[in-house]
Amino acid sequence: MKTNPLKKQKGFTLIELMIVVAIIGVLSAIAVPAYKDYVKKSEGATALATMKSLITSAELWYQEKGSFKKDSEAGILKNLGVKADSSPLGLISVEADNKLTFTFEEGSAVPKNTKITYTRDAEAGWKCTVSEDTIQTTSCPKAASK
Repeated sequence: MKTNPLKKQKGFTLIELMIVVAIIGVLSAIAVPAYKDYVKKSEGATALATMKSLITSAELWYQEKGSFKKDSEAGILKNLGVKADSSPLGLISVEADNKLTFTFEEGSAVPKNTKITYTRDAEAGWKCTVSEDTIQTTSCPKAASK
């Protein structure tokens, strides 16, 4: 029986494995920040949709009662059909007489204390502002710095 002294080895060399690991590292360095930005935008869109859904109820409240001043915050939110902590992303609150605010909490991809505020103007209706660039849209621009 003859054995072949030039028998080919099977498998990957160390350099081939290192190149594959480097390629995976480069791809993940690009993909992870893009994914985090995507998650921020989607959470922001969820909060915007939650707040937008309250506007019709809030406007009906204004037409009936004239302002938010007459009731407690919990009573106002109950009549709008929502609880302050109904979203896992943050809290909904009534600020002043004419503002509905969504404040992001810890655990969200959006930075803590980022706010989405809908303000009612008697002449122009409801206007939206956000305090963070990554969740702004054309209908809800970033609030002007004071």
